[in-house]
Amino acid sequence: MSGEERPEEKQGWFARLKAGVSRTSSALGENLTGVLTKRKLDEETLDELEEVLLKADLGFAMADRIRDRLSMGRHDKNITAADVRAVLAEEVAQVLEPVAKPLELDADAKPHVILVVGVNGTGKTTTIGKLAHQFVKNGKTVLLAAGDTFRAAAIDQLKIWGGRVGAEVVARDVGADPAGVAFEALERAKEAGTDVLLIDTAGRLHNKGDLMAELAKVVRVLKKFDPDAPHTVLLVLDATTGQNALSQVQTFREIAGVTNLVVTKLDGSARGGIVVAIAEKFGLPINAIGVGEGIEDFEPFDAHDYARAIAGADQENDAAA
Repeated sequence: MSGEERPEEKQGWFARLKAGVSRTSSALGENLTGVLTKRKLDEETLDELEEVLLKADLGFAMADRIRDRLSMGRHDKNITAADVRAVLAEEVAQVLEPVAKPLELDADAKPHVILVVGVNGTGKTTTIGKLAHQFVKNGKTVLLAAGDTFRAAAIDQLKIWGGRVGAEVVARDVGADPAGVAFEALERAKEAGTDVLLIDTAGRLHNKGDLMAELAKVVRVLKKFDPDAPHTVLLVLDATTGQNALSQVQTFREIAGVTNLVVTKLDGSARGGIVVAIAEKFGLPINAIGVGEGIEDFEPFDAHDYARAIAGADQENDAAA
């Protein structure tokens, strides 16, 4: 892609991102405007502002920090929603910048094994398809493994994605051993010299013990074939779950040793601030975010774009800056 095309692509993605998180930014904007009708900043106003930030799932640490920033030298002075949004964008970007990292492949690993985990319904299989599309677009060979053998729909969906992006899919019947599927896929990927192996998994948290044993077995089998596998354990989170996403990160870190995150369904949520709370609490790399079902509605995570989008920054002004 030429350098001239990149700014348009970037601007196009920011427009989709801003539209995707509009429910979050609109809710924040309306609530901030409602709080600031008095226009004078006092302790009562600060309390109400903090409550607005907490309702957006930004987390206690972020709400406290913004409160402290706003209170410095501003007591009994006029303040607008735009003032608060500017501070919010700065603070959010500062928290997100260290964790906004692309998913990097180990050039020495053939294949680089990515074990994809998460609760059912978060968009794991779709995320695998979109990641596969990006890898293929960048000239990588990809193999997909249908390790969620509990659900026929997950197997069928992965096969559809495989056909769509041009990636082979290793699958067995419903009820097959997920570790067996993973082993077969890794064996096939090794023989073919495949660049990337993406393994789907089940996510039945209501039976945590079984899930833990199943994932542990998958990892154990992979390591028998390749001691360094999986090279990435990617947790897919659904933004609409809000604060529940925090407990999911904790649980899957314990179960599967999560190393990286992807956040989906930001377009369906007014709780986009949860990304900030997750970053602040866990510090895990956030590789990408999804703001729609389309194959292009999925991009590497950019801290400053995201901060401006949820704070309600103006796209034209930002592009000109």
